[in-house]
Amino acid sequence: MFDCDGVLWHDESLVPGAVQVLEHLRALKKKIIFVTNNATKSRKNYKKKFDRLGVQAEVDEVFGSAYASAVYISSVPGLPKDEKVYVIGQAGLEEELDEEGIQHIGGTDPADKTLDAFDITKFERDPKVTVVLAGLDTAINYTKLAKAMQYLTRNPGCRFIATNEDSTYPVAGGQFLPGAGSISAPLRYITKTDPLSIGKPNQAMMDTIKAKHHFDPKKTVMIGDRLDTDIIFGNKGGCSTLLVLTGVAKETDLQPEANPPVLPDYIVNSLGDLAVLKN
Repeated sequence: MFDCDGVLWHDESLVPGAVQVLEHLRALKKKIIFVTNNATKSRKNYKKKFDRLGVQAEVDEVFGSAYASAVYISSVPGLPKDEKVYVIGQAGLEEELDEEGIQHIGGTDPADKTLDAFDITKFERDPKVTVVLAGLDTAINYTKLAKAMQYLTRNPGCRFIATNEDSTYPVAGGQFLPGAGSISAPLRYITKTDPLSIGKPNQAMMDTIKAKHHFDPKKTVMIGDRLDTDIIFGNKGGCSTLLVLTGVAKETDLQPEANPPVLPDYIVNSLGDLAVLKN
């Protein structure tokens, strides 16, 4: 199982040697699953990115927190067809909700993508909203937070769900940007409630994968760049874990004085280092 951002690529730049490692694993008939907390893309759009970067992948091999969130909402709470989800997130999250037949508002609606002041006297609260789903939203604004607050505090029983709680995510040039956890954080502060988080390291993501793929955890390795998501996820799932140092975690994070939340079974500087297996 592979994380994507910081492991296979940084934005649109492939990690050197990553494709060769994946090709070698496929030649050995190893099953490959991609597990990402990035909720900005649907699985179909992730497939397009894999294709664009020249990485072999099938849609049913890709598991994102947007997909897992949609599956969870449709199956665990069993959201009635007449109820709705208020979305803080992007098109990929909406596409996965559509695939599950879930009604939703907010998200990419132009009425919510505004920098105008929020006027609560003109806000028409939809009583059918029973879930607020927060993912990474690079167009986050006051209006979206204000509407989400109204639903969480005024619609009886409205549930607060986060696609994932990554504080940051890696981009090209070794830089980082605010992650989905930074988007839901204001709502946690406002409501004094922690959301149910679906993505890594939570069991809901593992359950979604196991519902589609049979695998033996004792013969599986989770490869990622974050201790607090990828490595804990693999550890909790009974898998071996391999940390790459091309993303969030650095070697200093593994030292006792850094108080790491978990230690990986294996460490490499880069996934590309495993290309030596071909020789």
